[in-house]
Amino acid sequence: MIIGVPKETASGERRVALVPDSVKQLMAMGPEVVVETGAGTEAGFGDDAYAEAGARIVGSASEAFAADLVVKVQPPGAAGSGHEVDLLAEGAALISFLKPLDQTDVTQRLVDRGVTAFSVEMMPRITRAQSMDALSSQSTISGYKAVVMGADTLPRIFPMLVTAAGTLQPARVLVIGVGVAGLQALGTAKRLGAVTYGYDTRAVVREQVESLGARFVELDLDTGDSEDSGGYAKAQSEEFYKRQRAELGKHVAAADLVITTALVPGQPAPFLIEADAVRGMRDGSVVVDLAAEKGGNCELTQADQNVMDSGVTIIGHTNLPSEVPAHASQMYGRNLVTFLDHLLEEGALTLDFEDEITAGTLVSHAGQLVSERLGGALPKVEKASDSSEDQGEEG
Repeated sequence: MIIGVPKETASGERRVALVPDSVKQLMAMGPEVVVETGAGTEAGFGDDAYAEAGARIVGSASEAFAADLVVKVQPPGAAGSGHEVDLLAEGAALISFLKPLDQTDVTQRLVDRGVTAFSVEMMPRITRAQSMDALSSQSTISGYKAVVMGADTLPRIFPMLVTAAGTLQPARVLVIGVGVAGLQALGTAKRLGAVTYGYDTRAVVREQVESLGARFVELDLDTGDSEDSGGYAKAQSEEFYKRQRAELGKHVAAADLVITTALVPGQPAPFLIEADAVRGMRDGSVVVDLAAEKGGNCELTQADQNVMDSGVTIIGHTNLPSEVPAHASQMYGRNLVTFLDHLLEEGALTLDFEDEITAGTLVSHAGQLVSERLGGALPKVEKASDSSEDQGEEG
């Protein structure tokens, strides 16, 4: 088997799917790895490092995409006058963040091409899949970077200082949505000396918030149905969000830095912070909205823009992991190596449709949409049947 690593072409994307150490680990399993020249340059990994690790450097994207299995960070996109999906061999395999609930046109292309496609953000949240969970690893980077970016923008320092020139009060940091990114944000802000607060509709995370030295914000809301069976937040009614916004407003106004991370898979980001709440914050305060790509949790958020309103800066960066490309790529590469170790048998891709990890991440196979979660996303495509002809291997 040949595994291809093309250079990412999405605007602003600096990560690479595999770093040289990951290449070494994969080649020990049997496959050959080909890397497009310059694929890792922006993440700090030159062609020489890949060659030393054993990879074969190729001069074009078409050569990397001609592999039996292609690993990417971003979904396939436009390539010159065509599309990267068209560069894949018919029946080849692809692993990346596919965003299949949002980019259904790309999913349709993959189905039509007969590609066996895996979407890493659909990794089930079970114990044996933790080391393969790329969504969590990249969210860890996002949470860290959000605090660093917020601290750099804030005109005040985070820790309390008692000096001969007087006492400086610590910054107050509020994190709304305490998943992986939120917990990392709370931990980072605390290490920098801020007074930290965390809010989530899922009361089960209270212990995690408090274990990081933060205070858990309680609102007078019924949140009993706020989490699905996979551990993800569930969408709530508009009446719920209206009451939530009203109660969150006073906590937002008291914060120097607010970081929002609330997302519901396959849906626009829930609207949590009204413009009036932002305008109630002190001059110089900052909001970092990690849900900007899906519309944002804050009414004033604009994707990939820094908005100034009433003296408050609202940061809507949509790809924070790309701002820390070396470590983000290193973590993502480890996720992929572990995932491929699960999928490969004697160097060949082997699909066990009864396996929870394989079935959970598999989007398309043999010209059919096979994901249970995407059953209604592509009405043109019939879901794969359970017949024996749909069970098999891809080499």
